[in-house]
Amino acid sequence: MPPTQHLSLSVFFPAYNDAESLPELLRRTFEVVPALTSDYEVIVINDGSTDTTADVLAELAARYAPRLKVVTHAANQGYGGALKTGFATCAKELIFYTDGDGQYDVRELPELWNKMQPDIDVVNGYKLNRGDGWMRAVIGNMYNWVVRHLFKIRIRDVDCDFRLIRRTAMRGIQLHSYSGSICIELVKKMQNASARFEEVGVHHYPRAHGRSQFVRLPSLVATLYQLLRLYPALAINSAQNAREKQ
Repeated sequence: MPPTQHLSLSVFFPAYNDAESLPELLRRTFEVVPALTSDYEVIVINDGSTDTTADVLAELAARYAPRLKVVTHAANQGYGGALKTGFATCAKELIFYTDGDGQYDVRELPELWNKMQPDIDVVNGYKLNRGDGWMRAVIGNMYNWVVRHLFKIRIRDVDCDFRLIRRTAMRGIQLHSYSGSICIELVKKMQNASARFEEVGVHHYPRAHGRSQFVRLPSLVATLYQLLRLYPALAINSAQNAREKQ
């Protein structure tokens, strides 16, 4: 019997204009999660969507009641804002999240679940392939290489938002980023707090609906700005703390 068999699980999805992908994503979720644990909740953070996401979620919430909870931001708060709301809303022992656009397959969650041993705090996915076009792939690979070396992050793919986290690993951690840089902040702060990581390869698929927010100029500028603000606190201070402990 897996050591996670009797643990509870919160699943959440940040969503922005994902009306077309959410029905299939949630259908798969409610097929997979009950096979892992009977104590679970599923949450969608509607981050100020301007399409029909709210209407779609209202219908899905009725279909999957009482397991599905929808939290709505009146205005878009960015990817970081959606993640912070998701983490604050989750109430179970383990927390899994991935994006609401369907580029990762939630049916691969059992691969992470089975790796969550008692001595592991975070099971992080890494992309076995990239489902994006060449430009997004080049930008993503460059971004991942730079931030891993700049912030001395030990996992191989900090840009893979397919994570299973033990709730206790986030105890005392405060997140401030509002852009995609929140992933660096999250992983680095858990790493600084001596969280123990395991990694699992997962598949990455082409985006079937909508357009990625990451490659848009405002998102790239916001992420760069947040990274520059994060660097002194996360990279420099953690290096100083490490020297003091020696």
